[in-house]
Amino acid sequence: MTNQIADFKRYLLVEKGLSQNTVSSYTRDLMKFKAYLEQQKLADFKQDRFVILNFLATLKAQAMANNSVIRMVSSLRKFYRFLLETEQITIDPMQQVDSPKKQQHLPQVLSQAEVKRLLAVPDTTTALGIRDRTILEVLYATGLRVSELTHLKLAELHLSLGLIQTLGKGDKERLIPIGDVAIEWIKRYLETSRPTFLKAGQSEPILFLNHYGRPFTRQGIWKNLKQMVRAAGIEKDITPHTLRHSFATHLLENGADLRVVQELLGHADISTTQIYTHVSQKHLREVYDRYHPRA
Repeated sequence: MTNQIADFKRYLLVEKGLSQNTVSSYTRDLMKFKAYLEQQKLADFKQDRFVILNFLATLKAQAMANNSVIRMVSSLRKFYRFLLETEQITIDPMQQVDSPKKQQHLPQVLSQAEVKRLLAVPDTTTALGIRDRTILEVLYATGLRVSELTHLKLAELHLSLGLIQTLGKGDKERLIPIGDVAIEWIKRYLETSRPTFLKAGQSEPILFLNHYGRPFTRQGIWKNLKQMVRAAGIEKDITPHTLRHSFATHLLENGADLRVVQELLGHADISTTQIYTHVSQKHLREVYDRYHPRA
């Protein structure tokens, strides 16, 4: 079974061109399924939907989040389709397994006032503070995923055109407008802060560096952000993705077209973007209730 998972992993990476993070997610799901089969004394990936249904029922009994179960079903569906196409099985049991219905959870967003408080936290008299302020400005100005931010290269900055270039999910390239404020912070970071992190003679194509002169990791961005959120006195559970949610929500609240927001975020399906319309409508309702005399 381990060899089949390894073959599937190579197939996703080489033939499908999926990102390492996406492939790792599928692999984790399949290893969990493999462990369940081994507990049941089963030596292969059974072509039996009842085994799969029992496995999914076990996950629910363990209080696994509904969205995680949905992702597991998606992983199994792709894996069994691969086994069928490579003639390792003759029947795809996932054709008789329905996906659980996705629960709609409104994403956590910062208010515009909270964004201002957060941006004011870094001490911009220091090289680290300038870097941290620039990271916040870029995340909020562009809606980049944190993985896109940490892979952003100097060569992908087109500041004279007011654009940055990024490679998103599925290796899909997109150009994103970036505002004047964020551009000014990038220039300040490049001129006064970034050179202090580089060793003599060191050349590094990645834009954002840690204090060792190495590219920032997703974990490093997350850790720094948590500290800044606490310093800003914001009690919400904030992650780097929250700034992406806030970017999209504030655009819609100020009249942006949904299709434009979809392009900026790099969503393949507009239904993914539509969640932000619910957040925006919630904001409109709160404004109405607060200010209308007969609300």
